[in-house]
Amino acid sequence: MPWNWEHQDWPEFAYDSAPIAPLETLFQRQSGIVIGALKHVTHTQKDELIVDLISTEAVKTSEIEGEILNRDSVQASIKRNFGLHPPNRKATPAEQGIAEMMTSLYTSFDDLLSDSALFQWHKMLTNGRTDLADIGRYRTHNEPMQIISGADYAAKVHFEAPPSGQVKAEMNRFLEWFNASHSLPPITRAGIAHLYFESIHPFEDGNGRIGRAIAEKALSQSLGQPTLLALSHTIQANRKAYYQNLERFNKDTEITGWLEHFGATILKAQNYSLSLIEFLIAKTKLYDRLRGQLNERQDKVIARLFGEGPDGFKGGLSAENYIAITGTSRPTATRDLAELVEKGALTRTGERRFTRYWLQSVVEHGE
Repeated sequence: MPWNWEHQDWPEFAYDSAPIAPLETLFQRQSGIVIGALKHVTHTQKDELIVDLISTEAVKTSEIEGEILNRDSVQASIKRNFGLHPPNRKATPAEQGIAEMMTSLYTSFDDLLSDSALFQWHKMLTNGRTDLADIGRYRTHNEPMQIISGADYAAKVHFEAPPSGQVKAEMNRFLEWFNASHSLPPITRAGIAHLYFESIHPFEDGNGRIGRAIAEKALSQSLGQPTLLALSHTIQANRKAYYQNLERFNKDTEITGWLEHFGATILKAQNYSLSLIEFLIAKTKLYDRLRGQLNERQDKVIARLFGEGPDGFKGGLSAENYIAITGTSRPTATRDLAELVEKGALTRTGERRFTRYWLQSVVEHGE
């Protein structure tokens, strides 16, 4: 079976807009909700949210490709890029590079997409790499660009991209399409852009991360501002389905199913981002209500719980957790926890050794 780029109608992607239309409507409506919710946070809180989301995206887009980075180091680099006076923390070249690329994506979302912009992103992504022949330029190797799994004697080719000699012409056509496609609905444009770019696979490495950045750029341009979308976070949570759908739709130019899958992923990412904003607002309200009422131990534990984000402390907070975090005695921990429940900061579930404590704001938001 030929690959999509081998079809005569390539790259004229075909799709039925009817099943995508409800996703487009919901995306636009929820975008308005996100923008409205941000009006209820301070400038400092918004900076905190932006850094948190970009840091998560930087780590998760790398994790999708099997590269594990230190989130605190990435976040410190992003804060430095935004001039927010981060803690003095060292970062690896890879952590600095992805932080720089994600900052660039946020600050230059409205710029035209160009070869030079993509080359800069690639240089950032491959910061510190010595194993690549082509850095900051499209691939030039003569070997086929293939996505393969399995041992050499039983390798499965999931996809083969156009030969390196065709990449420049393919990318010229892709960039011309992207920069002229603003009239398409947001999800449709982002979904096509991602699949189109991944089908060309123009770089020796880093195509997945750059392709997801292009999708976010498309969505941001449709809104006229950065999306603050947890796209890579959501893809990583269901990475298998993401790769299965990429493979399923790299053999044809009819992509309705791909747009449905990618659109559903975008909406999940949007919901998660909204939950982060709501969580931040709930955090502010709780601290305002309890100002001056918490002792040092309680304040430390509440801060630790909020640091876990809207998903909460995995398995809930136990008395043992409280003792480990604060270094206090069991009687003191029991008394502190009871006071936090009484003050409405925590909710208690279970009994005896199964007793667990949850942030009230997390419980209210679905936990």
